[in-house]
Amino acid sequence: MSKRPPAAGPPSPRAYDSPLRRKAAEESRQRVLARARDLFLTGGYGHTTVAAIARSAGVSPESVYKGFGGKPGLVRAIQEQSLLGAGGSPAEDRSDRAQLDATNLHELVEQFGRFAAEVSPLAAPIVLLVRDAAATGDADMAALLRDIDDARHGRMLHNAQQTRDRGLLPPGLSVAEAADVMFACTAAALYENLVLERGWTAERYGRFVARTLSANLVAPDGSTVD
Repeated sequence: MSKRPPAAGPPSPRAYDSPLRRKAAEESRQRVLARARDLFLTGGYGHTTVAAIARSAGVSPESVYKGFGGKPGLVRAIQEQSLLGAGGSPAEDRSDRAQLDATNLHELVEQFGRFAAEVSPLAAPIVLLVRDAAATGDADMAALLRDIDDARHGRMLHNAQQTRDRGLLPPGLSVAEAADVMFACTAAALYENLVLERGWTAERYGRFVARTLSANLVAPDGSTVD
């Protein structure tokens, strides 16, 4: 008489870690972020609840808390996602490559303007949401606003240093001053004033950013650092 094969035990944890499961989890995450973005921007931070976001995304509130830690984590994730832009690969990576390809400062600021036109429609409304929530006294949003500004200024310092290293800044213009000019030109409030309030297109806004950078970073005679 043959022996009965041993009963199959419960599936190992790795059995659940399949590509399809990971894909479904990522799709759920992206759906939550998309629904949260829509609800935050239409209803405001204070009036939007995790329960409403979960209901709109077709998930449980518990899964939202587990994945993002609540509303502050959701906003932070949305803001970080917006900085990727809409070009497939992260906008910051493409910006770095573009800076290396530019042969002069005029060409470089034109590229900066195009990136501003791409990223600002995604990022600026979220920064303005954070700003408005921070103004009501929300400590989490105040902390996030500081983090956003610090990170943006750090990025502008990085851009300015790369520009200096390539000899594209005019004589007498420091890296710190160039970074401040870039910082001012990428402020969400500028997008708010020109696009959201005055009705400019994102493309017109990007051209304005490029012209403003050019006027403040390029010497009148077009000279650059040796």
